[in-house]
Amino acid sequence: MSSTTAPPGYRQLLVTYLGPLWPQVALLGLLLLAATGLALAQPQVLRQFIDSAVAGAPLDTLAWVALIIIGVALALQVAQVVEVYVAENVGLSATNRLRVDLALHVLRLDPPFHAAHPPGVLIERTDGDVATLNTFFSRLVLYLIGHSLLIVGVLALLVQVDWRIGAVAATCTALGVIVMERMHGVVVPKNAAWRQASADLFGTIEERLAGTEDVRANGAVPYVVRRLLERSRNLLWRQTVAHIASWGTFQIASLLMHLGTVLALGIAAYLFMAGELTIGTVYLVFAYSESLRRPVEGITRHVQEFQRAAASTGRIRDLLAERSTIVDGPGAMLPTGAPSVELDRVTFGYGDSEPILRDVSLRLEAGQVLGLLGRTGAGKTTIARLLFRLYDPQVGSVRLGGIDLRQPTLEQLRARVGIVSQDVQLFHASVRDNVTLFDATVPDDRITAVLLDLGLGPWLDRLPNGLDSELAPGGGGLSAGESQLLAFARAFLKDPGLIVLDEASSRLDPATERLLECAVDRLLRGRTAIVIAHRLRTVQRADRIAILEDGQLVEAGDRVALASVPDSRFGRLLRIGLEDAGVLA
Repeated sequence: MSSTTAPPGYRQLLVTYLGPLWPQVALLGLLLLAATGLALAQPQVLRQFIDSAVAGAPLDTLAWVALIIIGVALALQVAQVVEVYVAENVGLSATNRLRVDLALHVLRLDPPFHAAHPPGVLIERTDGDVATLNTFFSRLVLYLIGHSLLIVGVLALLVQVDWRIGAVAATCTALGVIVMERMHGVVVPKNAAWRQASADLFGTIEERLAGTEDVRANGAVPYVVRRLLERSRNLLWRQTVAHIASWGTFQIASLLMHLGTVLALGIAAYLFMAGELTIGTVYLVFAYSESLRRPVEGITRHVQEFQRAAASTGRIRDLLAERSTIVDGPGAMLPTGAPSVELDRVTFGYGDSEPILRDVSLRLEAGQVLGLLGRTGAGKTTIARLLFRLYDPQVGSVRLGGIDLRQPTLEQLRARVGIVSQDVQLFHASVRDNVTLFDATVPDDRITAVLLDLGLGPWLDRLPNGLDSELAPGGGGLSAGESQLLAFARAFLKDPGLIVLDEASSRLDPATERLLECAVDRLLRGRTAIVIAHRLRTVQRADRIAILEDGQLVEAGDRVALASVPDSRFGRLLRIGLEDAGVLA
């Protein structure tokens, strides 16, 4: 589901996710009708057996009636088993499709949204809330219809027996329905608060686990445990309140139905004593009263599930209502090969904060390498984010090959721009999937060739299953150098026209860094590149230098020319960083 789709309501959810499953839904409906008919027929056959036995019917006749009773019971059980299987299959198929669409929508949202919503909260939204809708998709509507048909059928048959019995049963049933309807507005907010408390707890757990080392190193374990206890207490309280509200609704409705059973059976007993009903008919009244209680209680349970589904649906609708500020472009084609890069009077700030970049204008010709220098917070990484169009400038424009980045689609743009940073995200997946980022179209021969070129041949040979070997979560077991080299392998396979190196070698030891130098030269050959650096040594291969201070471009020019001017900022940096002067001058 694209990010431009309107958030669905109940009807649209059913149409969207149950529509493709209509054959299974139709089969489920037929099974429910069959089960309803068998449930209505079973007491009638038992009445016939009881009355025949009391009347002294032949043994053969009773045996045939008994076989019919067994056959109806077996058919009812088979219909219910098959119905459960089909219902679970429908529910899981529908919720899995919704889960995929919701996860895709979340992935398309821009960084400010993710900064405001911890991953744990989003996991609870995309999994916990969707799981709550399983029954809503699989059987809720059909069950409500099926139970309603059963209630109508039972009441009609009870009225046929005696109108007074039917009136008592109908009155108690109506009162139960009224109670459920009145309690709906009370229970839904309680369930919504319960789901929110669950999301808050998962968000706190995820955030604290991600910072385990810092928490332990700074002695913050007691604080973290206290916060988890507070979240857990809140979840327990919200869950208890929601369960009490739902349980109260169920118990009141159940009490009314038990009262209906007692009154109906009392009237039947009176009529039996008056000789107006047979003992079999009295059993029939009892059986139907009990069978009437079951669908009403079932409706009550389904109403509770619907109330939880309503809370989850509201939260899912809120999530789907989120919109990315980055809108896909119309689809202008970017030039092939190495593109030029231009920032034209760019001003940008995160949210309502002060601008990080102020009136920055910069041009890099196709095939050139730019060394981007500046203190931490000067705006270097922000420029990289603008080039990937994770954000749009508030003023000015960013162009690639003369094309404003708002014109191509995001897929077109990000296929032409690659990045290697010091923070490498590795997944609990095979080496193949980690290098190709789950692109199954990349042949193994090409992956192996790239890994060999990067000096990872001995490492690959040590793996038990080669490219099929699974990496530990987060890249556990790999050195910083090996992780960085895998990130370079991703860039090689992507073959972008523009490459951004964000201090990509800062985590490497000198021996591994020397091993990487040849690979970097190959990666930059024939491409435009921006090398973001904190150390002068990192920009030794740059053609041009740009220096940022407080979000402004304070110096830009040819690297050799700037190095030869003692009063230039770059020249002063070289004099301070004497170990780099011979390389960069």
